[in-house]
Amino acid sequence: MENIKLKLTVAYDGTRYKGWQVQKNGVTVQQRVEEALQRLFPSVTRIHSSSRTDTGVHARGMVAHVEVPKAEYRIEERKLRLALNSFLPDDVRVMQAKRVPMTFHARFDASGKQYRYSVWNHQVMDPLKNNTAWHVPRELDFERMQRGAKHFVGKRDFRAFAVKREYEMRSTVRTVTACKVYKKESLIMWVIDGDGFLYKMCRGIVGTLVEVGTGKLNPGDVRDILKSCDRTQAGMTAPAHGLVLWKVYYRKGNGKR
Repeated sequence: MENIKLKLTVAYDGTRYKGWQVQKNGVTVQQRVEEALQRLFPSVTRIHSSSRTDTGVHARGMVAHVEVPKAEYRIEERKLRLALNSFLPDDVRVMQAKRVPMTFHARFDASGKQYRYSVWNHQVMDPLKNNTAWHVPRELDFERMQRGAKHFVGKRDFRAFAVKREYEMRSTVRTVTACKVYKKESLIMWVIDGDGFLYKMCRGIVGTLVEVGTGKLNPGDVRDILKSCDRTQAGMTAPAHGLVLWKVYYRKGNGKR
């Protein structure tokens, strides 16, 4: 049977979900997207994503692909996004849906990702940001955090900033191309770009830089922690709800017809 391949860009508020990936003990975002797809294309069983997100983590640019039998593809491409969203809950949205070459793979063709993390640095939490920012009431030294962030840029072993999973990746070396900190009034945002990320690595980076901001760690300690490859030397793992998978990068031409 001849198939076609679709590329989906998905945004979601992860508050009510047990992460992206389908699992037995809770509702996930992947499950909801697959259910919507099955309403249009009954033969669809599984979609393949560029990455995973944990319980409570959000996304603005999760990418996934799915193969659909050509015989079932009776909808105009321009109406596909609207049709899928009509079957999805309000906290999950397909932002883009388009046909791509059969050679496209959401995960293996990805060249990098960008994550953003938000902290509300004020004695009183903004209730409108309860689900999307970590409340840190203690004053943070912005300049110290900026200096500490620079040590993360480059090809590094990030073992000290990740949480070990049951299945270990062969290498804990990753290349971070940008780790920038921005501040607008009480909102502090980290923008982290890289070729790939270990489990809870971004949250480990942010948690450590927050401890640099409080004075518990020095900016130069980041360099020493990286060299140690010891998770106990780094700072806390920042809470999940402040993290957003912002975008997935593809080399020019990937994902296009």
